[in-house]
Amino acid sequence: MEGKKENVILDKSFAYAVRIIRLSQYLVENKKEFILSKQLIRSGTSPGAVIRESQNAESKADFVHKLRIAQKECDESIYWLELLNATDYLNKKEFESMRSDATELLKIIKSVIITTKKGLKNNS
Repeated sequence: MEGKKENVILDKSFAYAVRIIRLSQYLVENKKEFILSKQLIRSGTSPGAVIRESQNAESKADFVHKLRIAQKECDESIYWLELLNATDYLNKKEFESMRSDATELLKIIKSVIITTKKGLKNNS
């Protein structure tokens, strides 16, 4: 992919969504868990889709709004991961690896929101 500019938030959210999908497949196929995994796949793939959508925001305020939605969905996926861990569908290592990725993505989203909001204030 020559000439493609790196976009950390897009790349990280896509990679996270791929991990969520693979985890959901594992939960369904190996643990026969269907309900929580469906919730996880919805909230875990949503940030990437919303972040992608934010790239076509109508304004900086719209961009921030979309990222806040991605932030909420990412935080929700952490909840489902915690629940899967607490009910022994995930072992500690699996849980901590997924939570680490989710937390990293959440920090990136928050950072972009803060930076963009500062830019909005400076341009007012």
